[in-house]
Amino acid sequence: MDHFAQLVVLTLAAGTPLVFAALGELVTEKAGVLNLGVEGMMLVGAVAAFAVAATTTSHWFGVLAGIGAGALVSLVFAVLALSLMANQVASGLALSLFGLGLSAFAGLSYVSVVIEGIRAWSIPGLSDLPVVGKLLFSHNPLVYLSLLLFAAVQFFLYRTRAGLVLRAVGESPQSAHAIGHPVIAIRYAAVIFGGACSGLAGAYLAVAYTPLWVEGMTAGRGWIALALVVFATWKPWRVLAGAYLFGGVTLLIVVASQFLAMLPYVATIVVLAIISRDATTIRINAPASLGRSFHAG
Repeated sequence: MDHFAQLVVLTLAAGTPLVFAALGELVTEKAGVLNLGVEGMMLVGAVAAFAVAATTTSHWFGVLAGIGAGALVSLVFAVLALSLMANQVASGLALSLFGLGLSAFAGLSYVSVVIEGIRAWSIPGLSDLPVVGKLLFSHNPLVYLSLLLFAAVQFFLYRTRAGLVLRAVGESPQSAHAIGHPVIAIRYAAVIFGGACSGLAGAYLAVAYTPLWVEGMTAGRGWIALALVVFATWKPWRVLAGAYLFGGVTLLIVVASQFLAMLPYVATIVVLAIISRDATTIRINAPASLGRSFHAG
């Protein structure tokens, strides 16, 4: 049982960056915007978080810096795709490449720097309980934050008027605009939220999961997060389950490092192939205006 509890703890830790990034992208896509720049935003968030944490010796300043950096980079995409009406797919890919290059350049002086990462919580009297203590009370604070984010996104999308409006914008921006909703402003907010979540995912990697900076340290997690949104058919609870599934893939099999690095991508392709066979489910759950530009005039 102790081994099982440890496996669960490690799986939750490995899946947490995917939870952050995929939930942010889910909200963005629910508003009808397709942002393929998740990988780039995660990398910018990671390098910003690590640089600030190493400079100030404050992990939480680093986390805030990662969130801010991700949001700022997403704002560039928002201006291009929403205000200038550039192609969303091309803009997202450009953002991903931009984030890769910017993070590599900004992180040059931090490659050999070592910091102490955010430690898992240890609650006296609770964390020491057999099995249950390790399962419930021995996680990193950001793991708990990811679960709170999931609950907040689920509640916002399906239990609030603002969430209903956001989903309406994703389904039919023309109708939402006709009844007086600021479509572009809502999409801006959704894109920035998605960027902040991606930055938080990168910050988690840099100051909690593996507290160091290495060029390309996200290792494709941004692309996996994008696939997760489709895998989950745009439902938050499925995003959570899928993130932990992909996180567990890297823990359950001990093989050559090259093959292990390939496994998340193989799993992504298999899942997408299975999901794509059910065209009805995708058509019902996907936002009808996903990836389409909107002009209020």
